[in-house]
Amino acid sequence: MTSTADLYDLHGDDLQSLPLQLRSFGGHASFEGPIRTVRCFQDNALLKSVLSSPGEGAVLVVDGDGSYGTALMGDMIAQLAVDNGWAGVVINGCVRDSVALGTMPLGVKALGTNPRKSGKQGTGEADVTLEFGGVSFRPGARLYADADGVLVER
Repeated sequence: MTSTADLYDLHGDDLQSLPLQLRSFGGHASFEGPIRTVRCFQDNALLKSVLSSPGEGAVLVVDGDGSYGTALMGDMIAQLAVDNGWAGVVINGCVRDSVALGTMPLGVKALGTNPRKSGKQGTGEADVTLEFGGVSFRPGARLYADADGVLVER
């Protein structure tokens, strides 16, 4: 994959740059793919359901409203993503099992960690346009992520 810095130099304002300082937790520091989305708040049942379906190289962008209150993904859900062919997960929220996530062949970016698990009510929305950090995440748009950050096609 071409670095995000080089991609931005080549394409400039055709790409949106996410200014949030997300941490990398997955075994793949660089990843890219078409976007799928989930909006949820301290409830990961919908996220688990989506990652249980074929990913076909997509990146799931999860808007957890920037909450540090619970983790939206841990090693068991991340393993579902690996098993179903997802390229990565970008979470505006937290993860847990960070050491295990680092051994998995998956890109994972999130705000931070919290060992507390989330609710399982199934609230939220899937495959809707999300907006956080001043960036719009449209299902089907391409996302690029590496150690320098996250870029999204306009």
